[in-house]
Amino acid sequence: MILKSPWENEKMRISNAIVAEVLEALREKIRPGIATIELDESARQMVCARKADPAFLGYRGYPFSLCVSVNNEVVHGLPAATRILKEGDIVSLDFGAVYDGYYGDAAITVPVGKVSAEAELLIRTTEEALYLGIQEAKVTNRLYDISHAIQKHAESRGFSVVRQFVGHGIGTALHEPPEVPNYGQPGQGIRLQTGMVLAIEPMINAGSYEVTILSDGWTAVTKDGSLSAHFEHCVAITEDGPRILSRLDRLN
Repeated sequence: MILKSPWENEKMRISNAIVAEVLEALREKIRPGIATIELDESARQMVCARKADPAFLGYRGYPFSLCVSVNNEVVHGLPAATRILKEGDIVSLDFGAVYDGYYGDAAITVPVGKVSAEAELLIRTTEEALYLGIQEAKVTNRLYDISHAIQKHAESRGFSVVRQFVGHGIGTALHEPPEVPNYGQPGQGIRLQTGMVLAIEPMINAGSYEVTILSDGWTAVTKDGSLSAHFEHCVAITEDGPRILSRLDRLN
């Protein structure tokens, strides 16, 4: 675990504010008929206009700035000119930025037009699970208190949490220790400390938690073909409680 000083948290506030701005602009672009590559191009242009760099481009060989995961795609969906969003889809946008050496990272899931009742519930539950997890990110708790809150809420709605991918620490690297699972027993794991910054990111499936990787080597999909949703925030643990760095209302 790498603890951040107040001035480092301020740098991360800026990188995460850029991420929040880009994601909210992309949310407005979601509509039936848009190609997912257009979202990637917009993300890259917006982050460069803010004098930051896209964090995912080239990371471990990833070829795009944005992950665009549609319907049963859990994470790391590849944008493409031929991938056209249609009415009833749900799409997860995962984006990161680097500003002055510090990383920001967040994700949202957005309905495309009118979606099914199941899709609406899945999206709402995943976002609620994120905020319930964030509530547990305080110095009196342990790491798996976050994990348990997410798992408990997801499973109370009949959904499952992905095991294969987890949240993580973040700072001068995109991925730092500790890993932040979306499942676990309360009261377990390392004790949370002031100065930790965690990317908390529930990935919740409508069916089984099992996933598989497509032949492109990147796209993770649900093994049973069920829908999946993903939300993420970067959260600083402070003496005053969790501080969400990647929320749009922190821009100013």
